[in-house]
Amino acid sequence: MPKADRNDDRPVTRFIAEIARLLRVRENLTQEALGDRIGYTGSAISALETGAQPPSDRMLEGLELAIGNGLGIFEVSRKYVLLEKYPVGFRPFSQIEASACTISSYETLVMDGLFQTEAYARALIKAGYPPVAPGKVEELVEARLARRSLFESDREVMIEMILEESVLSRPFGSQEIMQEQLTSLIEDAERVNVTVQILPQDRGLSGAYAGACGPMKLVETQDHDHVVYLEIEDESILISDRAKVSRLAQRYAKIRAQALSPDESLGLIKKLAGGRR
Repeated sequence: MPKADRNDDRPVTRFIAEIARLLRVRENLTQEALGDRIGYTGSAISALETGAQPPSDRMLEGLELAIGNGLGIFEVSRKYVLLEKYPVGFRPFSQIEASACTISSYETLVMDGLFQTEAYARALIKAGYPPVAPGKVEELVEARLARRSLFESDREVMIEMILEESVLSRPFGSQEIMQEQLTSLIEDAERVNVTVQILPQDRGLSGAYAGACGPMKLVETQDHDHVVYLEIEDESILISDRAKVSRLAQRYAKIRAQALSPDESLGLIKKLAGGRR
C-alpha cells in the first residue's frame, strides 16, 4: 500500500476534531477530564483537537458515549475517518473493495494486505523507505487490519489469493512474526469463502510463467462490474476499461492455472509453517 499522506487530505478528520472540541467545551470539560472519561490522556485529546493525531476507532467509540449526546456523530464518522487513514491513492479502491462480491489477488513480494497479521503489517510498514513516522505506522496498521472485516462480512465475499511461493519464506520483523503469519494464513485459507493458491518458485522452469508482469487485484463489484487495481512504486492505478480489464483477467486466469491446487497449496503452507516451529 502506498505511504501515508498529509493531514490536509483529511477533511472529515478535521471536522470531527472540531466537533469534539465544541462538544467538550459545551460540557464544560477540560481535555484532561474528557480523556479520563474515555481512557486517554489530556495530551491525546489535544492531539485530536489540533489534528496532530487522527482518532482511533476506540477513541471515536469513547467520544460517542462521553459527549455524543445520542446524536450518533462519532459513530457515523468511524468509517469515514478510517477511509482517510488510507493513502490518498488507495482510497478509491478501498471503497470498491469494501463492497465487492469477489476479490482476486496475485502477490509476488509480500502477503496481500487482507491476509496480513498485525505484527507482519507493522514490520512490513516499518521496513519501507522512506521511513514512516511512528504515529503513521500505527495508523496504517489500524487501517490495514480493518480490511480483514471482509472475512467476517454478513454478506459472503469470495476472496481468492495467488501467492508466489517465495513470499512464504520472506520474513519481516522476525522469524516468530513470520511463523504467526503462516499460521494465520492457514486459518484464512480454510475459510469456506477463501481460496489460497501458491505459484511454485520453479514454475519458470516449465517454460510457461504468466506471473512475470507483477501483482494485481481483480474485483467484481456489487453491480457486477469488473475493475483491476495495480500498485507500482507507491503509485496507484485503478483500471476500469473493459478491454484492459479483460486482458488482465485472462492473464490472472493463466496464473491461477499454473499455480498449485488449493489443497496442494495448503499442504505446502502447513509444511513450511511446521518447519519454522
